[in-house]
Formats: sequence, C-alpha cells, structure tokens
Amino acid sequence: MDPSFLSATRLAEMTRRREIGCVELLDHYIDRIVRLDGPINSVVVKDFDRARERARALDQATDRSAPFFGVPMTVKESFDVAGLPSTRGHLAAKDHQAKSSSIAVRRLEAAGVVVFGKTNVPVDLADWQSYNPVYGTTTNPWNRDHTPGGSSGGSAAALAAGLTGLEIGSDIGGSIRVPAHYCGVFGHKPTWTLCSNYTDYETSQAAPTDIAVIGPMARSAEDLATALTVLAGPDPEETGLTYNLPRPRVTDLKALRVAVWSHEPGQETDSETVAAIEAMATDLERRGVTVSRTARPAFDATEAFHIYLQALDAGWSARATEAVLQSKRKRLAGLDPNDMTADAVMARATDMPHRDWLVLNERRMKFRRLWSAFFREWDVLLSPVITTAALPHMQEGPSIMSAGLPITARYIQTGPVWERQVTVNGRVVAYNDMLFWPGLTAGFHLPATVVPMGATKAGLPLGAQITGPIYGDRMTLMAASLIEQAGYVFRPPPLE
Repeated sequence: MDPSFLSATRLAEMTRRREIGCVELLDHYIDRIVRLDGPINSVVVKDFDRARERARALDQATDRSAPFFGVPMTVKESFDVAGLPSTRGHLAAKDHQAKSSSIAVRRLEAAGVVVFGKTNVPVDLADWQSYNPVYGTTTNPWNRDHTPGGSSGGSAAALAAGLTGLEIGSDIGGSIRVPAHYCGVFGHKPTWTLCSNYTDYETSQAAPTDIAVIGPMARSAEDLATALTVLAGPDPEETGLTYNLPRPRVTDLKALRVAVWSHEPGQETDSETVAAIEAMATDLERRGVTVSRTARPAFDATEAFHIYLQALDAGWSARATEAVLQSKRKRLAGLDPNDMTADAVMARATDMPHRDWLVLNERRMKFRRLWSAFFREWDVLLSPVITTAALPHMQEGPSIMSAGLPITARYIQTGPVWERQVTVNGRVVAYNDMLFWPGLTAGFHLPATVVPMGATKAGLPLGAQITGPIYGDRMTLMAASLIEQAGYVFRPPPLE
C-alpha cells in the first residue's frame, strides 16, 4: 500500500503493527521530498539524519501505544525545534539555532512523531503568501502559479503533496484555515489559549498574543482530533491546571444542527465559493441535517469585523518595529475619514490608549457572549474560510533577485500589503478586506475546523469553515468528521 496520502492515524497503525518500519516510512517521505518538492519548495529545513536515528530507535521499541507512533512529521518553520533555525523569514536569523523545542513539538514527539523538517512561511507570519528572503517562495501543489496560502503555507503544501504525515500551524488571521482551504486539506484553529507553544525564558513570549493560536493540520478529521488531544493544555511548568473539553453534543450526522452563513452584503465573496457552501448545505439537508440559512448571532456583522480588526492590530503591535509603526502613523495622517477598508480600520488602532483597548475588549466580550447564545441553538456554523480560492502569487515591489529564476527561488521585496488588491466577482477588493471570514469568528476566540468541499472550475481546492462555541473544539471536530464521512474528503493533487 502506498502510504503517501494516508492519514497519520493510519500510518501509526501500520508502524504499530509492523506493516511498515519507522525508518522505511520516513525514507518514503524523504524520497518524495527529494523527487517532488523542488518546484513546490515546502520543506525548507531538512533534518533527515537525526530523524533516521529516532526512527531506528522506534523500530526497536516494544511500547508502540503512542497515538502517532513513528509518523514522519514536518512543522511550521516558526516552531522551535532544538538544533534547527526559526527565522520567521528573516535573513538576520538564518544562522540562529533553537536551544530547545517548543512545548507543542515536545508533546507531539512524546506522542510518537518523528520530526524530520520544517516548512515555509511568510516574513513575520503576516501574509497569505508564503515567501521570504531566506527560503524563497512556496507554490501550491494544485497550481504552481498560485500561493498555498499563509502563514502556514508550507505546512498545507507539504500535506497536500504527500510529503509529510502530519503538520502543525499557527493562526491569528486565518493562517491555519486559509492554507488548508487553498490546498484542500484539513485544519483546526483551536479556542484561544487552549494549546501552549512556550519554548523557554530566553526565546518565548511569556504572555499569549491575543487571538493567536497554534493547531494541527492533516489529511483527515480524525488526525486533527487526535492531535488536539496531544496538544491541548497549558504549560505544566506554569500551572497544574488541566482542560476537560466538553464532549460533542451529537455524534450522528442527522442530529446535527447547522447554521449556514455563505455570504454577507458588503463583503464580496467569490460566487464559486458561495455556491459550494450552499451546495454543501443542500447536501447536508438531504442527509437529514437541520439547516438554517438565516440564523445569525444577534450583532451587526460589520461592527464585529471592525472589533476584530482593532483587536488584531493591537495584538500584534507588541512585535512591530518602530519603523513599521512610523509607516502606519504616516499612512494614518493621510487617511480619508470615510475610508472603512480593513487596513484603514487597523491603522486607526495604531497607538491605541490602554483605556480605549479596555473599552474595545469589553465590547468584544459582550459579542462573545452573543456568540455563545447563538451556539446554544446551533451546534456549528458553516461559512467560507476566506473570500476566494487560492490567489496567484502576489509579491509586489522591486526585485532583489533575478526575475528569470524559478518562482521557488525568487523573492520579491514586497511593499505594504495594503497596496495589494484582488478582483472578486468583477469588483476590486483591498487585499486585507479578505480578513472578514477568518476574523468574524477568530476575533472572539472561537474554534474552527476546515474541511475540503470540492474545487473551482479551474481545479483549485475549496474548503468550508466549521465554527463552534468557546471550548467547543470537540464539536467542530466531530462535525468535520461527520461531514468527511458524507464524502467531503481530502483528494491528492496530480503530481506524478
């Protein structure tokens, strides 16, 4: 049996039963990377020798009970792995090596995985494109003229191309969900603070960044659920607190109550994406699912979006350089008061006084309670992940490398992302206005799972976002599993 595109849980079952050796399985994925990853450029840090040592040790192990026993795994480049670089796309950090692994990586290794490389990201993890001056550009294995998404773009591309058995990403503005959607894989954005990623005192933030989370990416819903069990929980060095997540309310598709939010006036969403969400809703209805296309939380969607944008800007401002802040202040000075694009809303949050943030956060928490009230009536919300299917590569700015190089070797010095525009249904949309669907739920700390739901006429994957209540991760994952069983499954791209 070709293991390339099997789920991680199935791979672990094979190694556990000695149907395939851990070294043999690892070498299978290494061979695929050597043969196929050149034009994709997803696995940008390779740690094959150490991985083989670990795989050999696992082959000799008598205890094979670990849930991901012997599963070859790559991790997003931003996760610390002892002895490997964590550059976040910065040339200045290319020679830095992490002294220790993050708690998330340690937990996954304790669960049996064999980490054998790291996957590509955009600079500072702040784009839906995955390119940087250290590693170049990652392409989408479904169409190399398109991005795999970001910031976990390398993660999604490697999974889709069958180059790894499991992945882990991070998400503050769709960075797990959008790449999963763009590449046709599964991804889970957990409830905020559910999963820790602390490394050590020298390199880690002690306080979690608002909205930002880490979570698994995979080729099946079962893999996501198993990985979340491994990852969930605070750092035990800080607290003895443990989490006991609520069980899913339902375990049968016909008992599921699904609210569907396929489009929103004023937030342009590609017609093929809307049609695919509506078709999925109709299919679920035919299968006995209770579906509503009108149920909404009791708040104004635009206000909710703007709350998210301001909280997002405040959340990542702590790591902004003074040069970035000065650029934003300069832009703010010239803003039209009537400009309500996402970038304008975020720009107005620059240098927000703490009292104003407290007022904003209080408003946000009231909206979060309205979300909770909504989810007492509905198990999950089905919506688009983002405005469109995978975008073409967008790397505006003066070239610092030869434009004659292949896209994977090319890095373009980008200008501000607020200068980018996309065309959706014939209408020009500001690049960051696409934050609506990722932010509508993430801004209020809700969990969301992405499942594949088909493809565009051009053959690009489409995913659906399944959102649930605070700490309702098991519910969204169960819904994803039930929908997967209804036929919405991962399908590999035609690489060979």
